Amino acid sequence: MLPSNRDDRARAREEARERRSAERAEMAQGRADRRAAEREEASREREARRSARLDALPARRSSEASDQEPAPKRRPSGSLRRTGEIRVERDTRHFTTVVDAGRIRDLARRGATVDGLATVFKTSAAKIEAILAGADPES
Repeated sequence: MLPSNRDDRARAREEARERRSAERAEMAQGRADRRAAEREEASREREARRSARLDALPARRSSEASDQEPAPKRRPSGSLRRTGEIRVERDTRHFTTVVDAGRIRDLARRGATVDGLATVFKTSAAKIEAILAGADPES
């Protein structure tokens, strides 16, 4: 049943174009809706994974903390890093300091106080003052 005149054929072509255009628009809308639904589902799954991971984080941290030995406070450097030997702290409480008059005068010239020198050399401030005055403390 073909249309016989030109106007009928033009109208049929126009209707076919509109029908194809409507079909394409429906397909495009369907694709857009499907993609939006997929994005929404992916977003929900991602949020569920994230919340599950955050909920499990404190338990995992506590189990990891109990499994690990504590980290060193500082990274080794210098000879400790090369040799691995830790320097031994000596007990110097009973060491004696040689009271040298020249050394005391030199430190006083550099700005050391009489009280500071008396404390360092474990002697009295009067002895330090006598040394600085030029008297011999031994006599």
